[in-house]
Amino acid sequence: MSSENSSCVDIRDQVSQRYGQIAQSGGACCCGPSDSGSIKEHGQAIGYSEQDLASLPDGANLGLGCGSPTSLTLIAEGMTVLDLGSGAGVDCFIAAKKVGPSGRVIGVDMTDAMLEKARRFAADHGYDNVEFRKGVIEDLPIDDNCVDLVISNCVVNLSPQKPRVFAEIERVLKPGGQAAISDIVLLKELPEAITQDLEAYIGCISGAVLINEYLAHTVAAGLNIAKADRKGYDVLSVLGCSPEAGKLLEKLPKDFDGAAHVSSLDLLAVKPTSVEMPQSSCCSGGTC
Repeated sequence: MSSENSSCVDIRDQVSQRYGQIAQSGGACCCGPSDSGSIKEHGQAIGYSEQDLASLPDGANLGLGCGSPTSLTLIAEGMTVLDLGSGAGVDCFIAAKKVGPSGRVIGVDMTDAMLEKARRFAADHGYDNVEFRKGVIEDLPIDDNCVDLVISNCVVNLSPQKPRVFAEIERVLKPGGQAAISDIVLLKELPEAITQDLEAYIGCISGAVLINEYLAHTVAAGLNIAKADRKGYDVLSVLGCSPEAGKLLEKLPKDFDGAAHVSSLDLLAVKPTSVEMPQSSCCSGGTC
C-alpha cells in the first residue's frame, strides 16, 4: 500500500471511529450541539423546515449537518435519491417522504454504528423505501447512471480524496441528474494549529479545501454548477463545543477571524444530458 493510500485509510479509520462513538452516545460532534433542544435550533438555523424536523424519528437528528441539501432542489415522487455519508439517516428520511412509495432512497455510510442506528430507525418507523449500504464515498456501492439526485450534508470535506468523490457522483447520476450538497469550504488558508489537528478534521474544519478548489473538482468531474451559495459559519463556536477541539482555541492568534476563513456552501450541480464532442475530435467530420 502506498503512503498516500495508507494515510487515506488512517484518516477514514479515525473519522469512522469517532462518528461511531457519536452514534452510540446519541450526542453530536464538533459539527453541532449536543442537547435535543439545541439540535433542533441548529437544524432550523442551517435550513431545515420545522415540518421536516418534526417528521423525523426521535434521536435520528444528531446535529451533524451544516446545511439542508434536501431543500436545495425539487425532490419529486418516484425519484431515486442517494445520500453520501448518510449517518443516522436524517436526510434519507426527509427525502423518503418526498419521493413517496414509488421512489427509493439509498444511504451510504462507512460507520457500522451509524448504519445500525439508521436501519433500526427505518425498520421501526416504516420507511420501506429506504435502504442503507456500507461503503466509502470514494467508491460507491451503486451502479452507473441510476440515481436522479445525490445529496450530502457536511461529509465531502471529510474525504481525503475529494476528486474521486465528485467522479463517483458523476458516475452514478443519470444524465440530467443533480447533486445537492451542503458542505464546509475555506475562504482562505487556515492557521497550521488547525490544519494539523485531528479533532478539527473530524469536526469538519481542517479537511475542507478552498472554495475555488472545491468547485474546480466539481467541474473536472464533468458536472455543471447550477448554484453555489456560501453562508457565514461560526467556526470558533463549532470548535469550542468539542472539549478536544476546543483546546485549539488556546493555540490560535487572538485576532483570528473564523468567519473570514471558513464558510458553509450550498452547491447544486447537474450532470449534462449529453456530451458535446470538441471540434478537433476525429468524429467532428462525421466519420470515425
